[in-house]
Order: sequence, then C-alpha cells, then structure tokens
Amino acid sequence: MAARFKDLVLDANDHHKLADWWCTAMGYVRKDDLEVPEDGWLRPLDWPVPIVDPTGAGPHIWVVPVPERKAVKNRMHLDVVGRTDELVSLGATILRSSDDENDFDVLTDPEGNEFCVFPPR
Repeated sequence: MAARFKDLVLDANDHHKLADWWCTAMGYVRKDDLEVPEDGWLRPLDWPVPIVDPTGAGPHIWVVPVPERKAVKNRMHLDVVGRTDELVSLGATILRSSDDENDFDVLTDPEGNEFCVFPPR
C-alpha cells in the first residue's frame, strides 16, 4: 500500500466564511470548537480551518486560504447526499440539474467549488 486516505482539503479565498458555509450545509463543526485546550491557545486567523463531522462518520475537511480565485473545473469534488433546494437557499448555485442520465445535481459552493448532490433515499 503506497498511501491511505487522511483528509480532504478545500481551497478558499475567505476560508473562515467557506468553513462556516460547509459546517452549516453538512452539520459539521470547527474542530477547534470541540478541542479547546486548557491553556486557551487559539488557532491564528490566517491558518487553515479544520472542520469535522461531530458524529465522527465523515472525513475531516481542511479549508485552506489561497490568494488565487478558482479558475477552472475541479478535477476532484465532493459527493453529498442532501436536498438541492436547501443548499441553494444557503448560497450554493446549480450548475446542472439531474436528468434522465444522471440522478444527481451539480452545484457550486459560494466560492465556486463543484460538488454533486444525490437525493436522500
């Protein structure tokens, strides 16, 4: 085995805002909110923001600050189970709706990162 999955990383211009968006969209929380150290240390604001599934079921996601804007289609993306209308009401944008060939919608988060939304079964 050459490698194993560790974490997922999303680039963002406003990494705090995008981390909060994904937390709201998926029920995640900032990892630092779960692990407040006794000495009161706080993650510097310009550092990446780790967000986690509080149930421990989903992968850790790091939302990383980058200076450049997203320019082209993602080569890798998230697939989520959810309700497209709810995600759009939170600020996502529909790129492509489901059709006879695909049973999922393709959306972008507020910074343009693509993700697919599969309806709950």
